[in-house]
Amino acid sequence: MPILETHGLTKSFRGFRALERVDLRVDAGMVHALVGPNGAGKTTLFNLLSGFLKPTAGRILLEGEDVTGFPPEQIARRGVGRSFQITSLFEQLSAIEHVGLALQAKTSWGYRFWASARVLSRFRQRALEVLEQVGLATVANREVRSLPYGQKRALELALVLALEPRLLLLDEPTAGMSLEDVHRMIDLIKRVRAGRTVLLVEHNMGVVSELADRVTVLQHGTILAEGPYQEVRHDPRVIAAYLGEAHA
Repeated sequence: MPILETHGLTKSFRGFRALERVDLRVDAGMVHALVGPNGAGKTTLFNLLSGFLKPTAGRILLEGEDVTGFPPEQIARRGVGRSFQITSLFEQLSAIEHVGLALQAKTSWGYRFWASARVLSRFRQRALEVLEQVGLATVANREVRSLPYGQKRALELALVLALEPRLLLLDEPTAGMSLEDVHRMIDLIKRVRAGRTVLLVEHNMGVVSELADRVTVLQHGTILAEGPYQEVRHDPRVIAAYLGEAHA
C-alpha cells in the first residue's frame, strides 16, 4: 500500500487553477522528489498535503485513510512532519531548547513557552539524541542566532524528526546553502530516511539525482512526467520544461 495518494487533487484561487487533477502515489520507504519550474504548483501541493490549504476538489489518502481537508495538527498526529523553505526559528533560544519544545508539543503541555525549566529538562536526553541524529549535539547549548545557515536548516529537520514522523515532507531542504552544506544535507537525509518515507521539493537536480528513488515533474499544476530520475531527465518534455536549463 502506498503511504500517500492523491486522486484528482485540484486547487483554485479566485478562478486560477494552481493544481489540476493531480494523481500522485508515494510508496512507503521511498524518497520521492517533486520538481518543476517556478509556478508549477509544488508548494501548493505541499500545503494541501500538510493541511495548510483545503483542496477545491479531489482526495488525499494517508495510508488508506481519507484525510482530505484535515487541519495541519491532525495531519501531524497521523505521522506527517513538514519542513518549510524559509527558516523559521527563535534566534534567542538554544538548539536543545528548540528540540525540547518540539518534544513537549507531543504531550499535554503543547507549545507552552512559559513551562518551567524543570518541565523542559524531562526532554533533555531525548533532545540530545535527536540533535545527534542531525550532527548538532556539539552545539546543543548554542543560541540559534550564533549558528551558521546550514546548521539552522539541520535544526529545522531535527524539529520535524522530534515528532517521529513516518512521512517527511521537505520543502527545498538545500535552498540557499553553500555547496559544502548541500553535501552535508544530502548525507543527513540519507541517514534519517531509514524507516521513513521522504517527499521533497527540490530545485537542485544534483540533489534529486543523489536522493530520489522516483521523480514527479509538475508543470502548470499538472503532472508532466514521472519515473526514476535517469528516465525522467531524458524525457524531451521535461528537458523543454525544466531540466533543459541544466542538462541541455
